[in-house]
Amino acid sequence: MAVLGTSARTFELENGVLERVASTTTPQPVIAIAERRVSEVEELESCEWIVIADQISDPGNLGTIFRSAEAAGASGVVLTPGTVEAFNSKVVRSSAGSMFYIPVFEDITIDEVKQAGFSIVGTSSHEQRGSRPFTEASLTGKIAIVVGNEAHGMDDAELVDQWITIPHRGRSESLNVAMAATVVCFEVAHQRDNAN
Repeated sequence: MAVLGTSARTFELENGVLERVASTTTPQPVIAIAERRVSEVEELESCEWIVIADQISDPGNLGTIFRSAEAAGASGVVLTPGTVEAFNSKVVRSSAGSMFYIPVFEDITIDEVKQAGFSIVGTSSHEQRGSRPFTEASLTGKIAIVVGNEAHGMDDAELVDQWITIPHRGRSESLNVAMAATVVCFEVAHQRDNAN
């Protein structure tokens, strides 16, 4: 049988089969096998603004970054070498399907993004050279927002054109990387909306 509106073939499984083939203890009642779509570095040239996940190690964080980037209207998400695999089952689940609506660029360096014409905007919870609050920075134009590894931050800090921070009012040292990406992505969307 075919799924309504698609040509995809579907199969009904006997009781207990889904639990044996799914990667979770209590799976949802539907499972799919889909062809993996990977974007090539040359396709970056057609992107307006992107998010770079630089050596993100937690699948839940990466999935949330996909979800936030797509919701805010980013043109793509770049994963640098050392970032958790994009199609890891935990990444896919935590993206809530949003990663299938946005181009994914795997194993691309920040330098390659810069060579594609992007201004690199580094995020940091600590003061960096010339850093400014994210709401006071210009986040329009062809930009790449970089969020770094949960423990170590960005790897290629010398490639950054502009540093931004999210000012804190409480005592916590930093935000979770996925939450920081969410806040910054929606500020980018806000500024771009107001620029048009």
